[in-house]
Amino acid sequence: MSHDDFEIEPVEGLPARPPEGEVILWQGRPDWRRLTWEALSLPWVLGYFGVLAFWRFISVVDQMPLGQAIGATIPFFLVAGLATGLLALTALVQARATMYTVTNRRVAMRIGAALTMTLNLPYTQIANAMLDLRKGGSGTIAFETMGDTRLSYLMCWPHVRPWHMKATQPALRCIRDAEAVAELIADAAQARVSQPQVSRTLVSEPASAVAAE
Repeated sequence: MSHDDFEIEPVEGLPARPPEGEVILWQGRPDWRRLTWEALSLPWVLGYFGVLAFWRFISVVDQMPLGQAIGATIPFFLVAGLATGLLALTALVQARATMYTVTNRRVAMRIGAALTMTLNLPYTQIANAMLDLRKGGSGTIAFETMGDTRLSYLMCWPHVRPWHMKATQPALRCIRDAEAVAELIADAAQARVSQPQVSRTLVSEPASAVAAE
């Protein structure tokens, strides 16, 4: 029997239906391939095992025939392949569990494979947004929040701007058409922030006016 971990969501990616007047403008997930390469640091992992294999080859090439020296490096490449597979599986699970939502009022991020949570970032609480555009049009949009908002880097990882641990910046990681999404967010934020905030205040009548009556 099939089972959807998020079937209780009234709208995919959101814990509740948007209130009246809020419109979903875009939804998307990370590209798991780019997530493997960028967020999970696959180039560094491959480089590490490549250095180990090269060191092993250099250390034994003068002690055995060339074919055997090359064969001595094979275990390092096998382990590198296993590590690549595990990282790719991790990225795939993370991408499947993630849903980014952009509305005309906020950016919402449902994140977490083991422990799922939803971050709501109203445009009125976003101080700045930074776009890191990569080849092919994919990229990451990071948000600098205002006020006393404090987020855990570890709880939000990998959906954060890398290495900004003191002031965690949540991010839409490795999304396709990142530039178009960034423009959409910029337009929606500008429209939202520029809206006047109307509040009601009870004004008491002057004492003189009451006495006159």
